[in-house]
Amino acid sequence: MQTWSKLLTLSASIALSACSSSPTGRNQLILFSDSDMSNLGAQSFEQMKQSQKISSDEKTNAYVQCVANAITQHVPKQTGFTQWEVVVFDSKQVNAFALPGGKIGVYTGLLGVAVNQDQLATVIGHEIAHVLADHSNERLSQSQLANAGLQITNIALGASEYAQYRGATMAALGLGVQYGVLMPYGRTQESEADIVGLELMAKSGFNPKQSIDLWRNMAKASGGSQPPELLSTHPSHDTRISDLTEKISSLPNYQAKRPNCQ
Repeated sequence: MQTWSKLLTLSASIALSACSSSPTGRNQLILFSDSDMSNLGAQSFEQMKQSQKISSDEKTNAYVQCVANAITQHVPKQTGFTQWEVVVFDSKQVNAFALPGGKIGVYTGLLGVAVNQDQLATVIGHEIAHVLADHSNERLSQSQLANAGLQITNIALGASEYAQYRGATMAALGLGVQYGVLMPYGRTQESEADIVGLELMAKSGFNPKQSIDLWRNMAKASGGSQPPELLSTHPSHDTRISDLTEKISSLPNYQAKRPNCQ
C-alpha cells in the first residue's frame, strides 16, 4: 500500500508540475530538459550514421543542404544546441526526420516523391517543427507517465480479489494506453507539425501551395497501403490535405527572398 501511495503521489505531482505549451498553444507534458533531449538526439544520430549508408553524391547533398539552410535561418535560436546538422542517407525509404539537438536526416528515396525544392521544404519544415514543438520530449514524457499509471494498477490488482486476472487485465490496459493515449497523441503532433512546418517553409520563401502536391504524391506513392487513420500515428492524406488547404488560405504574405535550390 505504501508503494502504491508513492506512485500515485508521483504521478499526480508530475502531471501538475510539468505542463508546458506547444507553438500552437496546446498544453503539453514535458518531463525532460533540453540538454537531456539534445544529448539523446545526438547519440541516436551518431548511431544512425554508423549503421546506415550516407550518400556521397555532391549535388544531392548540396541540394538538400540548401533547402535545410534556407529554413533553419528562420528558426529561433534553440536551447541545447547551436547548429543544425544535415545528413543525406542513401536509401530507397521515402522519409526524413529531425531529432532533438538539431539533427536532420533525409533519405534519397524521398527525392523521388518530393520533386522540387518547395515539396522538399514541406517535409523538412515539418520535421523541424517536431523539434521546435518538443514532440520527442512530449512523447517520451507521456510514455513515462503511462508506465507509472500501469505500475499503480498492477500493484492495486495484486492486492485485490481480482489478482488472478491481473495478467489479462494488464495486457488489455497496455493495449488501451497504446491506442487510446499514445497513438492519438501522435496524430495530434503530426497535424501540429504540418501547420508549424507550413508556416516555417512559407516564411523561408518556399511556396506553401506545393505542400498539397507533396501529400498527393505521398498518397500515390503509398499505393493505398496506408493504415486506417484511427490506428495510425499519422493523419490520413485526405485529412492532411484538407487541414493544409485551410491553413494556406490564412497565411500572411511573407516577403522572404525565394531560395534557388537546384
